[in-house]
Amino acid sequence: MAEGRRRDPSEPFIEDAHRFPEDGRTNRRPPSPDQDARRRKTQQRKRRKPVFQYIAILFMAAFVLLLFTFMMERRQSQQQIDDLKQSNSAAQTLQGLISENGQLKEQVAQLEAQAKGLADQLAAARAETSSIQEQAQAEEKAVQAMHWFWQINEASVRGKTKLCRELITAMEEAKLQDYLPKENITGNDRFSPYDRYMEIRNKVIK
Repeated sequence: MAEGRRRDPSEPFIEDAHRFPEDGRTNRRPPSPDQDARRRKTQQRKRRKPVFQYIAILFMAAFVLLLFTFMMERRQSQQQIDDLKQSNSAAQTLQGLISENGQLKEQVAQLEAQAKGLADQLAAARAETSSIQEQAQAEEKAVQAMHWFWQINEASVRGKTKLCRELITAMEEAKLQDYLPKENITGNDRFSPYDRYMEIRNKVIK
């Protein structure tokens, strides 16, 4: 009757006591030893897992740090090796330049000596050429002076005093009287051409 009676909406909802007991623990069974051991092992595994993860992270970090340190040391070692190679190459280059500079200095000294020798030869050749030119000019002027002398001597022998004076004046204007030979070239005991010229000059020019 009570179950078939319709519940008033204003009445509170109350479940049947035989369906939902007030204390649920009265129906639970105590855990078995195997379940308790499994539960402890599970908890231990759960606690160990973060520790292993932490150790793995530390190991990876240490490995990365060691790898980075190795790469840096290798790079520094390679840089030092390159610097030593460059230094050695620079030293060899410098030694080569010093040796080449010494050879160039020797060549320059040899060239300077050759140039000095050539300059001395050139100066000697110029002096010889100048002497030859002077000698040639002196010989040419001596020939001209003798040409004038023979004219003056012939005019003096013929008694052409005026012509003789003019010839002597022209000869002295050309400054050829000093080129007359001062030694006897005729092979006799008479005067030399220069002495004969001075004799004639003293007679016609007073």
